[in-house]
Amino acid sequence: MTDSKKNPRILIITPEVTYLPDRMGDLASHLTAKAGGLADVSAALVKALFDQGADVHVALPDYRSIFSDRLAPFLRKEQKSLRENMPEERIHLVEDRAFFYLNQIYSGDGSQNIKLALTFQRDVINYIIPRVKPDLIHCNDWMTALIPAMARELEIPCLFTIHNIHTVKSSLAYIEDRGIDAAYFWRHLYFQNPPQSYEESRDSNLLDFLTSGIFAAHFVNTVSPTFLKEIVQGRHSFVEQSIKQELTNKWFSDCAVGILNAPDPAFNPLSDPALEDRTYGPENFVSGKIKNKLFLQESLGLIRDEYAPVLFWPSRLDPVQKGCELLAEILYKIISSYWEQNLEIVFVANGEYQPHFRNIARFHNFENRVAICDFDEHLEHLAYGASDFVLMPSRFEPCGLPQMIGPIYGTLPIAHDTGGIHDTVVHMTVDRNIGNGFLFETYDSNGLFWAVTEAMRFYNLPDNIKNPQIKRIMEHGSANFNHDVTAQQYIQLYEKMLQRPLINRY
Repeated sequence: MTDSKKNPRILIITPEVTYLPDRMGDLASHLTAKAGGLADVSAALVKALFDQGADVHVALPDYRSIFSDRLAPFLRKEQKSLRENMPEERIHLVEDRAFFYLNQIYSGDGSQNIKLALTFQRDVINYIIPRVKPDLIHCNDWMTALIPAMARELEIPCLFTIHNIHTVKSSLAYIEDRGIDAAYFWRHLYFQNPPQSYEESRDSNLLDFLTSGIFAAHFVNTVSPTFLKEIVQGRHSFVEQSIKQELTNKWFSDCAVGILNAPDPAFNPLSDPALEDRTYGPENFVSGKIKNKLFLQESLGLIRDEYAPVLFWPSRLDPVQKGCELLAEILYKIISSYWEQNLEIVFVANGEYQPHFRNIARFHNFENRVAICDFDEHLEHLAYGASDFVLMPSRFEPCGLPQMIGPIYGTLPIAHDTGGIHDTVVHMTVDRNIGNGFLFETYDSNGLFWAVTEAMRFYNLPDNIKNPQIKRIMEHGSANFNHDVTAQQYIQLYEKMLQRPLINRY
């Protein structure tokens, strides 16, 4: 039984993390393995818990090759090994050669990803959880989705966070061959067909990883309240029926919530090193953005004009989710409609539609008005600082970050009203002093063009009307789109699950 006088012990299990607090160990801040927002949220939550004095632990794979560039200078200076520097009682690395030589977290090979997930979960189940003895377990995404079933069997409260609606399937036999005693908790797993017995299901009745995590966890959260509602309402045909059904069951049992992710703290125009000496804040954004705009235009070979409206595309050029096909349909119309104002569009993104946009720009001789660049982190930051609007016409959005990053930089989103965008963007109404972007509801190119028109109407307002609105939006973005806000919501959820305060305040 847990000692009621001690702080509850929280174990956060994640395949990605970044920016762990230095006080968790000499090497903590060097253990960065990031593929998306999951890394930032995990680290922010660990930091918030640790700063409040919580008994927090984190389990993650030992990505030696990924860590090596950050670790090498430190280890050379200290001439100590990774293991000698690791605080065993707080950070728990799964050491297996399956992780040692990876140069990225996820493989393009689905079967390889399953092997990695099972290797990770095997050691967490067999070694880390018995050693840590947590009071609450927090799992993240399908690569940790078998652990809630074991937590259910052990009667340890478990939160399962869904960052991406992605799942895989495998047999019990294959899972057990990788060293996981699934027979111990198989009753809490979700199978393709209702299982009649362990023996009947072991070899041929595939289990669904993500659905199993949802099914077994005591509490589930998505990374957007609206996206969760959209799934329950059946608004997204790409979501598998089993996932929808189990999330719906959790929803109506009051065991599912949405908690928004937050941008990486490095996105801050006051201190962003990518802006060099062109940093700015709400008080001086006008001059700061002009300097960055001129620098970006010159760097990319665009028309050098401080008054030219600049639209920025920050997301992968994926026509399934991100809506780039809508922009392709009206790219010529947008540029020609605002030809006299030298409207410019900057892409900093990879994806299958990138060649299509290059062809459009080349065919219409738009090379000095449309810049199409491969993704580059430095250029991404610069584009936020230089642009006036950020384009996010997503068909669906489990959370989204660009629509939160943009306002922090005074770069207003032009976006489709869906999922996490709905939770973070309010359509601009200047005379009521509300809004932080421009939303369209009907998902088609006409809807996007209408939103661009609304944005340009705002752009052409007198400065004495427009600039106070941008200042208000920047201040609101900084105050609301940050990891402190996100972490506090997770802490409140932990306390609800534990039915007691997280921190002992006596």
